[in-house]
Amino acid sequence: MKKTLYLMRHGQTLFNLEKRIQGWCDSPLTPLGIKQAQIARQHFLDLGITFDHAYSSTSERACDTLEIVTDHQMPYTRLKGLKELNYGTFEGKEEFAHPKLPFNDYFVAYGGESDASLRKRMIDTLTEIMEKDDHHSVLAVSHGAACGQFYFAFEDHAEVKREGRIYNCCIFQYEYENGLFILKDLWNKNITE
Repeated sequence: MKKTLYLMRHGQTLFNLEKRIQGWCDSPLTPLGIKQAQIARQHFLDLGITFDHAYSSTSERACDTLEIVTDHQMPYTRLKGLKELNYGTFEGKEEFAHPKLPFNDYFVAYGGESDASLRKRMIDTLTEIMEKDDHHSVLAVSHGAACGQFYFAFEDHAEVKREGRIYNCCIFQYEYENGLFILKDLWNKNITE
């Protein structure tokens, strides 16, 4: 049976604004980040999209985004498996300090994790969610690198190709069946005001 996963990145945060590395560390949504989540909520409403279950990374920025998107009307589950890449000792430092993409296993030497580890964690977590019998239309709020690694895992099957950055509150719409996620639609707006 085909199911739908809406995988979404959180809204803009203080560290995004300050261009700081933000993986397992956290910072609050900015006023623009709140507005981005409100616009994403309206996008779902305009399309008549509803969710039977919702999940979030345990990071505050993801939880706050989900609560805004669901108008604080839906219970949800927080999962560590949806967290961002762990950047180790680079957490909180200015973004110019990290290497160009792909990171591969660069951060492992600094107490962080590899791209491959993040990808596996996201696949395992989202597959477990979508395999639940009563999960047909699911919202999961996560992070930029996490969404990117998940996309790369199933890129060969994508009906829509991603190009460029993953903007705050980007929404990936996947069709799920038999362990395979197929990207069917992508809402990736650079909302700056």
